[in-house]
Amino acid sequence: MLQRLWLDAARSDRIERALKAPLLLISLSRLAGREMNHVTACNAAIHPASKMVHRTKVTHGCPFRKMTTTMMKNLLAIFAALLNCATLPAAEEPAPSHSRLDGLLKKHVKNARVDYAALKAHPEELDGYLYDLAKISPAAFGKLPKSDRLACLLNLYNAATLKLITDHYPLTSIRSIGVLPGAAWRDLRVRFGGQIMSLEHLENKIIRVEFREPRIHFALVCAAIGCPPLRSEAYTGARLDRQLDEQARQFLGESTKNHFDAGTRTLHLSPIFKWYEADFTPTAGSLAGYVKSYLPAAQRDALGASQKVAVKFTKYDWALNDSQRR
Repeated sequence: MLQRLWLDAARSDRIERALKAPLLLISLSRLAGREMNHVTACNAAIHPASKMVHRTKVTHGCPFRKMTTTMMKNLLAIFAALLNCATLPAAEEPAPSHSRLDGLLKKHVKNARVDYAALKAHPEELDGYLYDLAKISPAAFGKLPKSDRLACLLNLYNAATLKLITDHYPLTSIRSIGVLPGAAWRDLRVRFGGQIMSLEHLENKIIRVEFREPRIHFALVCAAIGCPPLRSEAYTGARLDRQLDEQARQFLGESTKNHFDAGTRTLHLSPIFKWYEADFTPTAGSLAGYVKSYLPAAQRDALGASQKVAVKFTKYDWALNDSQRR
């Protein structure tokens, strides 16, 4: 849906440029009219006693006639060139680069903890990266391969979250931002594709709807300890599938958040699987069926082929994933 809207926006841009051409012609005509009035005034000044007909005849003798004719030819040539350009597609934009985000993640993220103090003290790279993404046109984004589009949006979400936290830092939890519950995710602060949106809209109305990829929930990080780990590198289209698999295995391997108890046949899972169960179960049939391939080998073997297990959800830790936190 979003892609179609952005492609329509690109077509509208070409139509708009074409519609501006007649307006340019009107402007040129008005300019030409002023020039001809200037010629007439010139003749009147040279032959003040002449009749209008005579002024028309002596126009050829006006010293400004040659200049005006040349100017008109040049203006018409410019108009013809602009009219032709109006029907041509816009110049190709380069694919978005995530090198800025990659660099700051490598520098400020260690063991899934973020050095928000250092990031706040030196915001240039983060601000520059978000500015670069905000400039991407809907047309250029729509031409990217699907994996590149998803990687870009995952990076956008995580970068915008980092910016949100640094804007309010120091704080102990993302939930302390704003007055009403969930205010941090509803703040209109994400600029992309000619839109200004919230983190909630980006995740639930664009990423989940457009891509229907359950593993995004292991990549989107809301700055909490209970979240999946924030990678110390940016996502890229070429490596996205492998990166998402690594995220899933790392998250399912954290025993405080997810583990299978073979003795009680109980699968303990992060509340993320409760909140987004509808994203995980359509293809696997159950939560157990989905997580099995990502569990550590011993737990996977203990789970076996049977999916008839009890499921309990662990407690979600909303404390900030701050490297300064003791």
